[in-house]
Amino acid sequence: MGRRSERLCRKGHGDIGGEGDVIQVVSRAFDVLRCFEGADTRLGNLEISNRCGLPRSTVSRLTHTLTRMGQLVYLPRDQKYRIGPSAVAMSTAMMRGLQLRNLIRARLQDVAEQVPGTVGFLIPDRFHLVYFEYARAPQTVGLHSTTGSRIAMAHSAGGHAYLAALEPEAANAFLAEIEREEPEQAPVLRERLEASRKMLQERGYVVSCGAFNPHVNGIAVPMWSPQYQTYVVVSIGLLAAMYDEQRLHDEVAPVLLRLKDTIDALVQNAESGLVAVGGAKRGARPDTAKGLSPVRRPAPAHPLAASDLRRRQG
Repeated sequence: MGRRSERLCRKGHGDIGGEGDVIQVVSRAFDVLRCFEGADTRLGNLEISNRCGLPRSTVSRLTHTLTRMGQLVYLPRDQKYRIGPSAVAMSTAMMRGLQLRNLIRARLQDVAEQVPGTVGFLIPDRFHLVYFEYARAPQTVGLHSTTGSRIAMAHSAGGHAYLAALEPEAANAFLAEIEREEPEQAPVLRERLEASRKMLQERGYVVSCGAFNPHVNGIAVPMWSPQYQTYVVVSIGLLAAMYDEQRLHDEVAPVLLRLKDTIDALVQNAESGLVAVGGAKRGARPDTAKGLSPVRRPAPAHPLAASDLRRRQG
């Protein structure tokens, strides 16, 4: 494995800060595409410039190139852009063969029928988490996240759990990058980091009250994905008026930990699919499971130990 590949393995959490070999124009092109939160989103160059903090002239060149590539489509009547056929085709190809997705959605729905909140399976995208799958009970009010919704790391229990799972060196690099790119998020994450780490180590999950909305409390657990070499997150968001912090610990945490184990079991022996969360057999090193070459990565052992211990004692 070459030096560049080794660096990419070590940077498994997705941070690109401080890497001199990152091609900025490629990074900025993806920043532009991230501005389009859905297939129906329509944005002009000025709106894109405001969203991703790039000069309008730079955005104009990028949108022109992305349009020529089919990643965007220009709408003359609106003088705006929307996601193009090539981007849709690429995402469709990525989704093909994800056989576990419906199974995981069903398990999330089972939990949503027990706990009246939004239950989500989230994947990281730089400084945000994206709902890859979600479920919500019909009677749930005030919680509107759906598949594809993005939420800032600082504003979710999932974000706090994700950062707490990282090794200190990786977490510090992430915080340094977010301070440069989205400085309003950094103080919240930095302030809560040690408490989140302690809770993750002792209890196996992280609780965050009012981070996204003063009326919403959340609880989340991170899990290592050897397929994508990063942590993914399962979270539950509930109305604070119904579930205060103590009730999250007493009633929701056991449900969340069982859900984590269920997802582990579903994907344990999957060779393809959603993500190889817990893809190794119990006791095996995740980075050597299913023919994967060993890589250097943040060790996920401490966040999961507390819940595993409680189950063995039970």
